[in-house]
Amino acid sequence: MTSRSNSDPQPDRTSDRDRTAEARDRILEAAIREFSEHGLAGARTEQIAAAAGVNKALLYYYFDSKENLYSAALELVSARVRDRSMAVFLRDASPGERLIRAAIDHFDRILSQREFQTLMQHELMRMHKGESGELPLLVKRVFAPIQAMFQSMIREGVASGELIDADWFQIVLSALGANVFYFLSAPVWRLVLPVDPFDHEVLRARRTAVAEFLGQALFIDRKLGAELAARVLADTPMPETVTFNTSEVKAK
Repeated sequence: MTSRSNSDPQPDRTSDRDRTAEARDRILEAAIREFSEHGLAGARTEQIAAAAGVNKALLYYYFDSKENLYSAALELVSARVRDRSMAVFLRDASPGERLIRAAIDHFDRILSQREFQTLMQHELMRMHKGESGELPLLVKRVFAPIQAMFQSMIREGVASGELIDADWFQIVLSALGANVFYFLSAPVWRLVLPVDPFDHEVLRARRTAVAEFLGQALFIDRKLGAELAARVLADTPMPETVTFNTSEVKAK
């Protein structure tokens, strides 16, 4: 029997784990794109595997089924939204400033994270059809924590005298609802307005108006609100404009 000397090459288990994690990540990213485009029923695992640069057998090795892959992809993209939102809520700033930042972050998410918007729309359609879907779990893991943070943040701002004394949920609707309405109604705005609602400069102006309106409407001290809105806009660059087909715009 021979013993392995210290100079003999050792199996590179770390590299194997890294390659495994990398392949799994590529599959998930490809799945997010495919499912957001076609939904669970229309997505093809062959396309996902090809886009990820793996064979179909490896896809099923990691996720067992198309449904499990869909759940994992949806959970990943939703967790990114949750973590990004929580980072805004936990920022070292006054409740009012965090509220303006949350509204701008929401605007930017609709603008730049199309996959999340379309996946949520697919889930809403599944729910309306009476299918068992992922939405209840996503509400519990993602949207309920976000709403709880909004409620706590706004009540803190009201108690401190920074924000007007109004129903917290109405403030949320005012801060986020205008974003949703603008993007969902884009086909109408395109017919009504003399500008393209998704022109880069039009979007920039609308984004600025969101922050400035909240600074004026929700703060007891309007001068302070205006200053905070300007600060948020100054240090939060607008993401690159996405090319939209307005008939496919979804917002959440």
